[in-house]
Amino acid sequence: MNTPKRIFVVYGISYSPINIFFQTQIIIKGFIRLGHDVLTFDCDRALLQLSMFKSRALSKCLYKSRVDRLLVNQIRAYQPEIVYVKFARTLDAVSIKRMRDAAPNAVYIGGDNDPWPKLQRNRIETAKELDIVTSTNDGEWLQDYRDAGVPLCKFMPNACDPDVERRYNVEEKWTTDILWIGKLSHQADTSDKFRAELVRRLAEQPNCTLYGCCGKPKIGGMDSLYAISGARIGVSVNAYSSSRRLSHSNRLTRFLACGTFVLQKRFAGAELLFGDNKHVKYFDEIDEFFELAAWYLDHEAQRKEIADAGMERAHKEFNNLRIAQYILDLVETGSYNAPWTPYCS
Repeated sequence: MNTPKRIFVVYGISYSPINIFFQTQIIIKGFIRLGHDVLTFDCDRALLQLSMFKSRALSKCLYKSRVDRLLVNQIRAYQPEIVYVKFARTLDAVSIKRMRDAAPNAVYIGGDNDPWPKLQRNRIETAKELDIVTSTNDGEWLQDYRDAGVPLCKFMPNACDPDVERRYNVEEKWTTDILWIGKLSHQADTSDKFRAELVRRLAEQPNCTLYGCCGKPKIGGMDSLYAISGARIGVSVNAYSSSRRLSHSNRLTRFLACGTFVLQKRFAGAELLFGDNKHVKYFDEIDEFFELAAWYLDHEAQRKEIADAGMERAHKEFNNLRIAQYILDLVETGSYNAPWTPYCS
């Protein structure tokens, strides 16, 4: 896609410093650096600005139509060729229909990074109004969109931004043997106990640092990147069953991009993204994790070799320019060419 495009990005994000480096911003930067023009609209912030009420539900009930009006006016003035939708809470199917009336010739593509789309309010109904949906899995959650009648549904991995997500030389306070960042479990599904059991055992270890659970504070912004850089081992475990194909969080790509050695709970199709013993080390059982962690902490050369290769792989194959180009290729041709696409549905 050589001709510069006008891309209108619709999303919603909080002002929390925890979320400074979020996926939408990473992709927007990729679009711009590829030479395209991008105009953004934050639905959730627009609602907060218009409403005099603190209640999000009440604000949406009373002011949502005004947010849509602002959104439509922006689109009508900008005349985008592509509308890239991240599923903001304020956005719904009616919003998409109104946007289509204002820019009927644009291609409407949605990007979903969340698990359990059926449990996300209005998610499936909103997606049905789009031309394309991408998701960070190639399993049942992407199939949910296909079953709902979305014309084109494709797997798209999380992206990293090597400009900021890289290995830093950090102060001693950031150094640790093992690092965990995240909740114990996902509130939508408490049936999978694996992650919670592993993290609780990590909390008992003297050489392990935790953020975001077990009474430990959350971490974000540059501090999170420093913490990852200072860890010899980063632990990555999904908050749900590993049977969901290619389903991964941005924890994996961020840990790798920041240069730590990653022990990742194996998920279906994992080696299509990162090779075992090459870019990352996968494990299946909790006891296996601790055995591997002890071994790699005692074998610095092997740990460092995999950490370096993982960082190089993330920066080369999952950087924001490359993932943004995949999205644009998908809009242009209905497909994109990546090492994993021959094996995706």
